[in-house]
Amino acid sequence: MRVLLAGGGSAGHIEPALALADALRRIDSGAEVTCLGTERGLETRLIPLRGYPLELIPAVPMPRSVTPKLLTVPGRLGGAVNAAAAAIDRTRAQVLVGFGGYVATPAYLAARRRKIPIVVHEANPKPGLANRLGARFTTHVFTGHPDTQLRHGTYLGIPIRREIADLDRLGLGDKARAHFGLRPDLPVLLVTGGSQGARSLNEAVFGAAGWFREAGVQVLHIIGPRNAHEAPAASSRVPYVATTYIDRMDLAYAAADFALCRAGAMTCAELTAVGLPAAYVPLPVGNGEQRLNALPIVQRGGGMLVTDADLTPEWIRDTLLPVLVNIDQVADMSEAAHSLGRGDADRLLAEAVITIVGSDAQAPRHAR
Repeated sequence: MRVLLAGGGSAGHIEPALALADALRRIDSGAEVTCLGTERGLETRLIPLRGYPLELIPAVPMPRSVTPKLLTVPGRLGGAVNAAAAAIDRTRAQVLVGFGGYVATPAYLAARRRKIPIVVHEANPKPGLANRLGARFTTHVFTGHPDTQLRHGTYLGIPIRREIADLDRLGLGDKARAHFGLRPDLPVLLVTGGSQGARSLNEAVFGAAGWFREAGVQVLHIIGPRNAHEAPAASSRVPYVATTYIDRMDLAYAAADFALCRAGAMTCAELTAVGLPAAYVPLPVGNGEQRLNALPIVQRGGGMLVTDADLTPEWIRDTLLPVLVNIDQVADMSEAAHSLGRGDADRLLAEAVITIVGSDAQAPRHAR
């Protein structure tokens, strides 16, 4: 089985693609999985690190909606489609699985040209232009959010890494805390704004550092690579651990009782899978999809929602800290978050892809 995955640009597109790639190899050790990306995305670093071959095509940024701006890109898009078609030929791909983003539009068009099956996975509540286009070419469409409105869409969840999906957060808690230099007997707040950090989250949490110490709440804070000099001084009594990056997020989740974070689709999927409640701070730009990502979790009692503008040290003191020190409330929120988790989306999507490849191989040539 030969599969081409189109999931480049952001981690929100790349990580589900890689989780699917891992699941395909677990089910079929002989599966040949190749990723399609561009030189401008994170895929040039993340995909080789996970051991998968990467085919590059030119990046063609597409408008978020159908506007006259689309008329300015046909030349560049044509070149990208040709490059994607060449990648299909080189890899002899039997199916294309797209996750949206810059790379997906030319990939869908190339797969249609080469007459191989197309599978679309949309992680967000509001589908992007690429996946809206892809959904016109296939009936194999899966969504990561139950409320996503996309042609032929079937709710499946978001594929996540097995080390996250299989995490025994409570069983690993003490070991994880020791790994980060945290005490086993005090609550822990995990703060993360993504791989680059988030200034508004950092400033609010830095400003509340004294109140965390007074309340006996430890902080594990991923501040991003540009903010190391701003972190508060460490305290041995109530640790505040600031780090620029964590490559073992499974241990970070296991060490924490609660999170303060953005509300990207992958973040929401991972936190609910491990049952970690959170205060979600949606990114204050874009089309509001981060708020929609978090809303079902908050409505079920598995998290809190605060706007970026309202996130202040005082909000942390008056609203978040009383929750963090209430063991029973945190436990109830953890259970509610976990009830929404989907840890098997990688396997379900892999099984669907394998079935589609098998069905296409058995189809009469004139029916393809």
